[in-house]
Amino acid sequence: MSPDSPLRWHYDEFDDGNFRIHGRTLYFILFLFSIILSINFLFFFSRWACRRFCHILPTPSTVPPPLPVPRGLDLTSINSLQILLYKSTGSDVDAGKITETECCICIGPFKEGDKMKMLPECKHCFHSECVDEWLNAQSSCPLCRASLV
Repeated sequence: MSPDSPLRWHYDEFDDGNFRIHGRTLYFILFLFSIILSINFLFFFSRWACRRFCHILPTPSTVPPPLPVPRGLDLTSINSLQILLYKSTGSDVDAGKITETECCICIGPFKEGDKMKMLPECKHCFHSECVDEWLNAQSSCPLCRASLV
């Protein structure tokens, strides 16, 4: 390596005499330092406050859970629904009382003599067992979502 190499420095080449902090720079450094100090203070104060006062706030174990909202119908309402017998050539189908040919809950076709229940609001028909199970959990028609409450 030659002495004129740009990567070789001599300590006597550095001149620290030009390094000066002017008025605005000093104020800017003090301003940044005070902002950092304020943020740290707020952080540690909030940690202290949370640790000190967290026992005052109610915990999930002390607050009783809300009562579950009943979603289905009661047994007397379900049993009060009209029961029909399916007849493919009967008067109910011809009179337009029953328009469905299959139960949309179990996707099974109605057969001769099947017990069906017709919902009073929308006049949709389902197998009796299927709609009873549905109405235990839901209070609406499974096909059109009309409320039965």
